[in-house]
Amino acid sequence: MTLLNPKERSQRGERLQSELRSSGIAEPNTLLQAAWRDYLYAEIWSRPDLDRRSRYFISMSGAACEGGRSDVLDGYVRGALKLGEIALAELREAALHLALYGGWSQGMALDAAVTRVATELGLPPASFRPLRENPWDPQRRTEEGAAKFVSVMTLPAPKPVSPYLGDGILNFVFGEMWLRPELDQRARRWITLVGVAHSSSSTPIRSHIYAAMASGDATPAEMQEFVLQFAVHGGWPKGSVIQSVVFEMSKRIADGLPFEN
Repeated sequence: MTLLNPKERSQRGERLQSELRSSGIAEPNTLLQAAWRDYLYAEIWSRPDLDRRSRYFISMSGAACEGGRSDVLDGYVRGALKLGEIALAELREAALHLALYGGWSQGMALDAAVTRVATELGLPPASFRPLRENPWDPQRRTEEGAAKFVSVMTLPAPKPVSPYLGDGILNFVFGEMWLRPELDQRARRWITLVGVAHSSSSTPIRSHIYAAMASGDATPAEMQEFVLQFAVHGGWPKGSVIQSVVFEMSKRIADGLPFEN
């Protein structure tokens, strides 16, 4: 039997915590602080099965959705920026995308963290393209949104039979936000998955987990890593719900079966 050394785990956690937050880390004063170092950083962030960029999007979104402390959010944002994993303009897009799936207050929390860290680092403001630069045909926007829905969700688009489905889902969420090129689809996928997992809403959880794998944005192995990374801020009870759906949808995809709610 090979025994693992607790001192080596703490050293690895301290190194990764300092690197990933891009700031010095004080010696833990409490059991929780020590566990944060020894488990979250030493054992989860060190896992090679999901890239750091993805883990940053999952962690930032999770911390914002669960009402995390500002220093936690700021640490993730600072690390992502200083390590070059995520650009400032991408973080602004991420905050808006999180507002769609986690709620506008949660999106504002992430946006505020980005502002604090950008100011701290002396970064110039990131320019942004408005939602619409030119006049548009509402019917055309609905059609574009329906086409993007099919591409993202790998499911038939809903009919615009209500303000929520027409003006909300098709026109804005898929007709504008998912079409913006300033943030890649894989990044938007992680943010979305955190938002729907945080909501504890069955249909969005099931459909988005299925779509993440069916679209090729995430492999089944990466989705298993997502569950663990999400559970850090969402908690193990929510993580257990997501875990069971990932198992179910992975099997459906492997068996060549379509989504079924």
